[in-house]
Amino acid sequence: MPWYLYLALKQLFPSGRRFPFFTAISVTGVALGVAVLIVVTSVMSGFEWGIRQMMVDTEGEVQVQARLPMDATGEILQRIRTTPGVAAATPFVKGFVMAMADNRPTFPTFRGIDLASVESVANLKRYMRAGSLDDLDDDSVVLSSILARSLGAYPGDQIEIYSPLLIQKLKSDEVFLPRRMRVVGLFEVGHQQLDSSTIYGTLRTGQEIFGLGRAVHGVDVRIKPDANEEAVAAQLNNVLPPGVRAMTWMETWDDFLWALHLEKRINFFLLLIIVLVAAFSVMSSLLIAVVRKTREIGLLSALGARTRDVALCFCAQAFIVGLAGTVLGLVFGFAVLAVRNEIVHGIARLLHREETLRELYQFSDLPSHPLASDIVLTIVFSIVFSTLAGLIPAWRAARLKPVEALRHE
Repeated sequence: MPWYLYLALKQLFPSGRRFPFFTAISVTGVALGVAVLIVVTSVMSGFEWGIRQMMVDTEGEVQVQARLPMDATGEILQRIRTTPGVAAATPFVKGFVMAMADNRPTFPTFRGIDLASVESVANLKRYMRAGSLDDLDDDSVVLSSILARSLGAYPGDQIEIYSPLLIQKLKSDEVFLPRRMRVVGLFEVGHQQLDSSTIYGTLRTGQEIFGLGRAVHGVDVRIKPDANEEAVAAQLNNVLPPGVRAMTWMETWDDFLWALHLEKRINFFLLLIIVLVAAFSVMSSLLIAVVRKTREIGLLSALGARTRDVALCFCAQAFIVGLAGTVLGLVFGFAVLAVRNEIVHGIARLLHREETLRELYQFSDLPSHPLASDIVLTIVFSIVFSTLAGLIPAWRAARLKPVEALRHE
């Protein structure tokens, strides 16, 4: 081991003494910065990962839509299902309706599904919390959990669904009566927006409500496990007729994901300030060490130590502090992530703000999905900043002249 590295370790962690105060402060500062970065980036990535899981589970990886309702559903379905990489496809209708129960109006999204093929694409049964999807027919619906509470309607109850064509029919002096539907189940995916505004019914019911005849609004597509969703979407666009387009789930949620990415990057660079402040703490501690050990530095120079080696001694100290703080921060950050939901829900219960939490974050639980790229960036920035913080103390130590340093009081 080079002498300057050995001396750097001895100065940071002297034997026979308690852990040095300045070393502890420097390491703790770096560790806190790293831990905060790990927690924030993992949670932000968790939102994106959670949305992907919900979209893929309920709508598949790719969605085919058109500007107008698709009339040639059979032909389009055949083209989609025979495209390489496609595992299954199911048509759907989707639109806003007014639902009412006990004079409580709401304006959710009605999604009509094809019972014969929906399970090959969407894993809806996984999210059922009451009742069964097998009981769904043309005279019944399945409600999202929060919507059911808003309406006060649960399995066995009746609700009325008003078509958006009602006003159009009234202008033509026609009467368009609401559909009276029986609630046969409740589902919950864990996302506040979806859980508060979705009704599932049969495809035929949806076509009648929106006056589509035999047309549909789109087709959900499930791809094969070894297929790439972007490549499959591109192949579908090559075989679909004009006006019909295939989009991946990322394109469907593009605006939301862009905002999420932007928020994540802004948070990352803002929180880097914590690591930068910790680096200044490291620099301050090393500058104090240079002043306190001026005579020792002069003695080293008098014994033949090269200027470069003296500088490396302090750069090595900064690197070791950065490395130790990074490792400690990673451990602390992942420990916080392991109990994040308990911490968040505990604080929410203490402040009586659990409903506010769900409305703010749109999730019942705080998601987490650490990405290797974010972890690597955090490690690199932390160690680099800490090492750079040692340059000024190293430069000052290297400039000391042996005679003047030895005469230092």
